[in-house]
Order: sequence, then structure tokens, then C-alpha cells
Amino acid sequence: QVQLVESGGGLVQSGGSLRLSCAASGSMVGTVLMGWYRQTPGKQRELIATVTSGGTINYADSVKGRFTISRDNAKNTVTLQMNSLKPEDTAVYYCNCRMWPAYDYWGQGTQVTVSS
Repeated sequence: QVQLVESGGGLVQSGGSLRLSCAASGSMVGTVLMGWYRQTPGKQRELIATVTSGGTINYADSVKGRFTISRDNAKNTVTLQMNSLKPEDTAVYYCNCRMWPAYDYWGQGTQVTVSS
């Protein structure tokens, strides 16, 4: 069982920055990757960025060059640095941990609101 707790959401003006953090606890043996997704009302949850246990990083095209994901395996944390935020980045952001072979754990979500 894995528990994920996110922090760092909030309200920011367009062009600003926020840093999201996710702390994982429990047995992390078998972790395939960790990452961040976001969701707005009426839409499917959208992949933002992932980092595998081997360090391979993947970003959605919509955030490339603006967001940076990092992971500390020793501390079981994953962070998302978000720069040059836009109103369309407004969403609830969820931390994700995928365990082998393909079981997903999710955090409770943290609201990010970008005002224009």
C-alpha cells in the first residue's frame, strides 16, 4: 500500500510560478514511475509529467519548457516546478505512483488556480 500526499497548490497570477511536492509513504518496492496529472471539470485526467525509477522523464507537449519534474528516490518525493503559468494550467493536480505491473496510486489532489 502506498500513500501519496501533495502540497504546494494555490492561486498565482499568469506568468507566475508554483512548486508542487508529493511525499510517498509505504512500500515503494516495485515502483515503475511517479508523476503528475491534472484534471478540470468535465474532462479526463491529463498526464503532465512522469519520471521512471531509472530517471527517464516525459512531459506533455503543453508544459514542455515551462514545467520541470524531479524525484528524490531516497526521500520518496517527487516535485513539479511550474513556471510561466497560464490560466489554462488551472486544474486539480494529482500525484501518481505506478507500481509493477500497472497499478496506480493517487494523491488527494491539490488545486492550482492561475488568474489572468
